[in-house]
Amino acid sequence: MAFPDPEPAAATPPTAQDPLAGSYDAGLPVTVATPYGAAPATGPIAPYLTGVPTDPTASYATDWPTGTTTATYGAGLPSVAAPPAAESPVTQLPVTEPPVTQLPVAEPPVTPLPIAQSPQPPVALPPQPTGAAPAFTGAVGAGHTTKAERVIAFARAQIGRPCVWGAAGPGSFDAPGLSQAAWKVAGVTLPRTAQEQAGVGTPVALAEVEAGDLVFFHDDLGHVGIWTGNGMMIHAPGPGAAVREESVFFAGQSAIKGAIRPA
Repeated sequence: MAFPDPEPAAATPPTAQDPLAGSYDAGLPVTVATPYGAAPATGPIAPYLTGVPTDPTASYATDWPTGTTTATYGAGLPSVAAPPAAESPVTQLPVTEPPVTQLPVAEPPVTPLPIAQSPQPPVALPPQPTGAAPAFTGAVGAGHTTKAERVIAFARAQIGRPCVWGAAGPGSFDAPGLSQAAWKVAGVTLPRTAQEQAGVGTPVALAEVEAGDLVFFHDDLGHVGIWTGNGMMIHAPGPGAAVREESVFFAGQSAIKGAIRPA
């Protein structure tokens, strides 16, 4: 078997020459590697600083130009006054007034003033015997009328109610207020005060009084009671007491000044 002839060897391409060849390592030492652990160099050690003056006050910069001058700080500058500090405006904060609490005003107690009674002319009552107490002969049922029965019934219904100055019912009474209210139910209108009541109707002797008659006391005739018989009467004694039935001699015989029959 015949083999083909070998191919001819390829021609070597031309090599371009580096124009800087030989200049990269120009001046480099031939040997640049120092073995590790090699002995240190011998000879005197050069100081780090050379030429430092021994005078500490001398300037470190010895190479400044000789023509350099220094100036004192602030020398030759104009004196300028500092501008006044501008004060910030003061804002007036609103003042909140605390709420005013109205304290309750204690009203003073009202004391009822006594009713000034106009002076009344003296009432001429029939003369009464002096000495022994009069023998009252009037009794319930003896000569009294239907009006007197109504008067006594009303007066007894008020027993226990408080006596109040100037009151004429229905919850409280004074002496003339009780007699006025009692005779009103019987259809007879009496004046308001005891002195005025003593001047109306028919005067009667104390020995002849009957149920429903009015009996007056004291020199000014300022108190009155309603005769009920057997020496007893119903009246309002005075403020702080209660309407009650008791003897006509409650204030003594001399206090009795007369009696009248309203109708």
